[in-house]
Amino acid sequence: MSLENKVAIVTGAARGIGFAVAKRFVTDGAKVVIADVDDEAGQKAIAELSQLGEVTYIHCNVAERLDVRNMVAETLNAYGDIDVLVNNAGIVAGADFLDLEEEDLDRVLGVNLKGTFLCSQAVARHMVEKVQNGGEAGTIINMSSINSVLAIPNQIPYCVSKGGVAQLTKTTAVALAPHGIRVNAIGPGSIMTDMLASVNDDPAAKNRILSRTPMLRVGEASEIAGVAAFLASSDASYVTGQTIFADGGRMPLNYTVAVPDDA
Repeated sequence: MSLENKVAIVTGAARGIGFAVAKRFVTDGAKVVIADVDDEAGQKAIAELSQLGEVTYIHCNVAERLDVRNMVAETLNAYGDIDVLVNNAGIVAGADFLDLEEEDLDRVLGVNLKGTFLCSQAVARHMVEKVQNGGEAGTIINMSSINSVLAIPNQIPYCVSKGGVAQLTKTTAVALAPHGIRVNAIGPGSIMTDMLASVNDDPAAKNRILSRTPMLRVGEASEIAGVAAFLASSDASYVTGQTIFADGGRMPLNYTVAVPDDA
């Protein structure tokens, strides 16, 4: 799937799934903007990915409208266009329901949900203007989660934010469809990122995940990047308003599966 000469913004791409998406896009020929708040990690990402293609780092807190506006302006300054937006930036804040602080709720919703809205709106304005001037329609990809549907009682802000992202994906897709702009989401299951790496050292924790995953393994960030590459490409030209769950079969499962001792 070629993204040759396409311009893509990937938020939260200094590490993890976002980095994997940026790497896949660069490999597929896109010019990629990594937008993140971790400048040190962002520069490391640039150093690695610049060997594969054209990539730029922009500091951006997606929860801040001015940062988002600057991100769009700097991207247009550098590349003159935006064809693909991947809203990947996300944070968590764990606490039991009765102990959850309002500030933590606001912070997670601000990045995960409001940030997705702000970036989508800002980029969509450019995309609509481009279509009106005879240009090609772009595409927006949101990073949702299986927890947009499945509840974790001590991760309320995260689950609520991802549920919001799922509905934002649908409503934005319908709103932008007349312009030919596609909006979809990816719902990852358990993916091996820095946040999950400790699971490998805890057999009980690993078994809890595998018992709910029919494919009996944790996914790789590159597998989520592959879904993003599909959604960003012309191969997905008639796909909009959808969430693709890349979860090893977790969503259809309503029971746990036996995990072999050597899994």
